Amino acid sequence: MIHFKDLGLVNTREMFAKAIKGGYAIPAFNFNNLEQLQAIIQAAAETKSPVIIQVSKGARNYANQTLLRYMAEGAVEYAKELGWEKPQIALHLDHGDSFEVCKSCVDMGFSSVMIDGSALPYEENIALSKQVADYAHKYDVTVEAELGVLAGVEDEVSSEESHYTRPEEVVDFSKRTGCDSLAISVGTSHGAYKFKPEQCTIDPETGRLVPPPLAFDILHEIEKRLPGFPIVLHGSSSVPQEYVDIINTHGGKLPNAVGIPEEQLRRAAKSSVCKINIDSDSRLALTATVRRVLAEKPGEFDPRKYLGPARDEMKKLYIHKIVNVLGSDGKA
Repeated sequence: MIHFKDLGLVNTREMFAKAIKGGYAIPAFNFNNLEQLQAIIQAAAETKSPVIIQVSKGARNYANQTLLRYMAEGAVEYAKELGWEKPQIALHLDHGDSFEVCKSCVDMGFSSVMIDGSALPYEENIALSKQVADYAHKYDVTVEAELGVLAGVEDEVSSEESHYTRPEEVVDFSKRTGCDSLAISVGTSHGAYKFKPEQCTIDPETGRLVPPPLAFDILHEIEKRLPGFPIVLHGSSSVPQEYVDIINTHGGKLPNAVGIPEEQLRRAAKSSVCKINIDSDSRLALTATVRRVLAEKPGEFDPRKYLGPARDEMKKLYIHKIVNVLGSDGKA
């Protein structure tokens, strides 16, 4: 058993309480490799923003759970080296799909876990989420559960259609599961293809797709029923078109990729939404930079020469999200 406090990590309880009171959201950035983690820690340390570094079940398998434990501990020490005296870093499991996976993460030093039973019948979702919460809370690990289904594809998470969270269920669900935060479905979506073209309108000036707005009416109703309770938005990448254009210009194929407009995320961050997940934007920044560098320097084969610039681009992206979208800078 490895306890997260021994790694210098924190859980999400205090950071969420402060975020709700302060009207901002905590960035939850997924990472799969060293360069992404370096960029996240550099951005958070430079902006003094609390941050959640999160891995999916697939990313955990890819990186190896033992290496992840030391990467998380190293991230804390690296943040201190960068001048962040008391780093506020949580290590979170994103979309855990079983009690066994969540338990394993708790036992390996994660400070927060998500149990995603959203595809299960309501009572089964409650039972599974409660089982995880009961175990995790023994070790002061915070638990995120999900009610409602997001469309899209990201790692092992896949759904053809979204099902909005039903506000009339949130009080019963949160009380019976004992979860510390609740991921809801109000129109965000996983992956780089968050909406089908027929769901969007066309901007007459740019010719680009404009996605439908988030269901803020549902969010506000949930807020009324669960005042002060931490709400989480998944699938909240904005899919910056400059990265899509670079990828497509240099041999990629991402037609009709569209994300959540940042002004809608800024609005959500001022509500009880206190954790906003961003993954695809980082992937796009990395891929766009690598494609561009290799196209401009076709003889290059030193990974540091293309992953280094990709790391710098991701850091720039993370700082932008922290400062200009989530408003979490200077909060740690």
